[in-house]
Amino acid sequence: MIGSRIAPRVRAIGLATAAAAALAIAPAWVTRPVHAANAQDERWLAVAPGRVEPASGLIKLGAPVGGLIQEVLIKANEAVFAGQALVRLADAEARAQLASAEAQVAMRKRVRNKESTPSGAGPRRRAEDGLADAQAALFDARVALDKAAAERRAGRGADADVETARTQATAAQTRLEQQADELRKVTADAPLPISAEGQLNVARSELQGARATLDKLTIRAPLDATILQVNARAGEVASPQATPPLVLLGDITALRVRAELDQRDLDKIKVGQQAVVRSEAFRGRDVAGKVAVVAPLVESSRASTLSQRNMTDVDVVEVLVDLAEPGPFAVGMKVDVYFRP
Repeated sequence: MIGSRIAPRVRAIGLATAAAAALAIAPAWVTRPVHAANAQDERWLAVAPGRVEPASGLIKLGAPVGGLIQEVLIKANEAVFAGQALVRLADAEARAQLASAEAQVAMRKRVRNKESTPSGAGPRRRAEDGLADAQAALFDARVALDKAAAERRAGRGADADVETARTQATAAQTRLEQQADELRKVTADAPLPISAEGQLNVARSELQGARATLDKLTIRAPLDATILQVNARAGEVASPQATPPLVLLGDITALRVRAELDQRDLDKIKVGQQAVVRSEAFRGRDVAGKVAVVAPLVESSRASTLSQRNMTDVDVVEVLVDLAEPGPFAVGMKVDVYFRP
């Protein structure tokens, strides 16, 4: 009877011993759970959750005016240059108004040229004509640049053509600024314009307004960047209040993290402080960073959900951390920032 009771115990002890021995000699690929580091484990000053974003920030472009989307000229992950046309709204009416304004200027200029030039008004008149010519040249240069970019995208043009068009547009902008300065210099000492000159100047102002109205119907890239998301489709109606934005872009040649620091750790973090950035998606991969900005404002957390390790009811301070390299991170990825002492 006693032997029958002892036998199960012996078998149980033997199984436990065998299991321990098997665990001890388990191959390398049998790994134990990895626990995320926290501020106390490695003596970090603080840990803050955040998201990766372009160094330029996420730039959201919408329609400045309501209208029908006529053409979408880009796609996601495409590199664009500053001033490149991205989305074009229907512009038939604006082009008609431009043609009317151009005709009005041509007529008013012929009337003015029939009038004799008042004494001392010659330099001012030449400067006004020079400025008008420079404005027209800049408008034409931008049209040529849009055409060169469209031809390249369609496979019928080369990068060199676009670069040439960009150079010409830059030169036209410089020329315009020079002519504007020249006009300001000669206007002070010039006599008042006669009626025909005044009417021409009004017509030219209306022409510039028509050009601006037409250009407003083309949404352009504000800087050299990469297209991150396109929400515009030809045939849809765009509105200034519409969400999400028509185009989301940013300069991803460098990345940063927008982190939310617990307000209780504010006195520990300074601009220039070193940090380490980690992501659950890339365990064991650390990317160095440096604090670039500590916001002067304490506010509620913008995070939609809080993980267990970040569970808190306190307010936060926004901290921007520049990454030494993009590393494996993608824009929008959740990360944690570990601030070094």
